[in-house]
Amino acid sequence: MAKALLFNITGDKRKKLGFLCMQYGIVIQEGTAADQTRPLSRILGRGDQGAPNTLDAPFADEMLVLDGLSQEQFHGLLNGLQMLRSTVTCKAITTEHNLAWTPARLYRELAAEHAALNGR
Repeated sequence: MAKALLFNITGDKRKKLGFLCMQYGIVIQEGTAADQTRPLSRILGRGDQGAPNTLDAPFADEMLVLDGLSQEQFHGLLNGLQMLRSTVTCKAITTEHNLAWTPARLYRELAAEHAALNGR
């Protein structure tokens, strides 16, 4: 089942994402502050592939984690967001490698990657 795990995405952007996800058969799951220290595999119902990492600081920025999407769903969702002029800076797709990570660790990795790409 295709899922979109949302952290700190609210208001109009949340409505647009909900509309697009419904169009492409993607189930939305809201991530909570408590979820930020649980492994992604556990949050997404994909088993227990990791232990919590309490060293990762919680985050308040927006993050979108996509799990189990087909190519059509993935491209449709991203193209739809672009057409609706709605962006989420931190986006990720689950992999065998990052399913054991907590959302807080994933966010930290994405933030570091964005900083490196932008020369900060």
